[in-house]
Amino acid sequence: MDKEVEPHVLAVIDEMRLKGPRLTPVEIVAKMGVFDARDKPFDHAWLATGDNVIATIWGEFVSVGSGGRWFCIESLDTQHRVGGGPRNAQQVQRAKDRLALLKRTFDAGQGFRAVLQTNRIAIAELESNKDAKVSTRVRDDDEWHVATWEPEKKLAVLVRGPRGWVPTEADLQAAKARGSVPKVAEPAAAVAIGQASPEEVHAAAIEYVTKHFTGYGYKAESVIAQNIGFDLEVSNAKGQTLLRVVVKGTAPGVPSFKLSSEESACSVREPLWRLLVVTDAGSGVAQHKIYKPNEISSAPGYDPS
Repeated sequence: MDKEVEPHVLAVIDEMRLKGPRLTPVEIVAKMGVFDARDKPFDHAWLATGDNVIATIWGEFVSVGSGGRWFCIESLDTQHRVGGGPRNAQQVQRAKDRLALLKRTFDAGQGFRAVLQTNRIAIAELESNKDAKVSTRVRDDDEWHVATWEPEKKLAVLVRGPRGWVPTEADLQAAKARGSVPKVAEPAAAVAIGQASPEEVHAAAIEYVTKHFTGYGYKAESVIAQNIGFDLEVSNAKGQTLLRVVVKGTAPGVPSFKLSSEESACSVREPLWRLLVVTDAGSGVAQHKIYKPNEISSAPGYDPS
C-alpha cells in the first residue's frame, strides 16, 4: 500500500506515473520488449528482447540508504510467501523463475531493468489475498543491479543506480526495522547440507524433484533400485510416461557429479531420458534445470571424466 512506501520513493513513482502514458501493468511490460507479457501477467520477472531481464520492484520494499541510494532486500527463500507461510506450487515456480533471472544478471555482472509498483493492499498479503493486485506500475528509467547474493543468509541486495555502492549494515538493519523486507526463513537447512555427503545431496535432490513434479499433479515413481539408467519415471494422471529422469544434485562441498556408464548408455537409447540438475540441493534456495542428452556438457557441475 502507498502508506507503506518511503515518502521520497512514492513521490518518484507518482511523478513517473503522471508524466508517462496511461498503460495497464501488462502493457508496460509488453512495451519493454516482453512479447509474451499477456501470457505471464502474474510473473515477477521476465526475459525481454536482447536478453534483457526485467524485474518488478515493489515500492513497499524499497529503502533509502546513505547518500540517498535506493536498495531493497530480496529473499532467496522460494518456499515461503512474502508475508510468511508456505507458497503453493505455482508461487514457488514464479519465485524460482524470478531468482534464476536475477542470478543470471549477477553472474554476468549485468544490470536489469525494473518496473516499480505498489500493491492495493498491505504488501504482506501479496501472495495470500486474492485482492492483492498492482495499484501502480511504472517503468524505471534508472538501471538496477544485484549488488550481493548470499545463499547462506537466504538474501540478496538489489541496488538502483551505478555499481560501487552497497548499503551499510546500519542501512540494512534500518530496512529490517521498518519491516521493508520479505520474511526470510532461518538458514539452518542450508548450513546442514553444507556438511552433507554426496549420497545425502542426491537424496535431497530426489526429494526436491519428486515434490516438484507431484506439486503439478504428475506422478514421479522412483526406479533407482532397478539400476536401469534413470532415477524417476514421470507420468501424467492418465498413466502416460512423460520423462525418464536422472537426478543429480550439487551443494557446498559437493560441487560436481558424474554419470554412470548405465546412465550414459540410457541417454542414447531412451528418447524420454533427461538429466535434471538441482543446484543448492537440500537448501531453501534450491533450483533445477532439465537437460537433453545433447546438452549434458553444459550442465553446471558435470564432470565428464
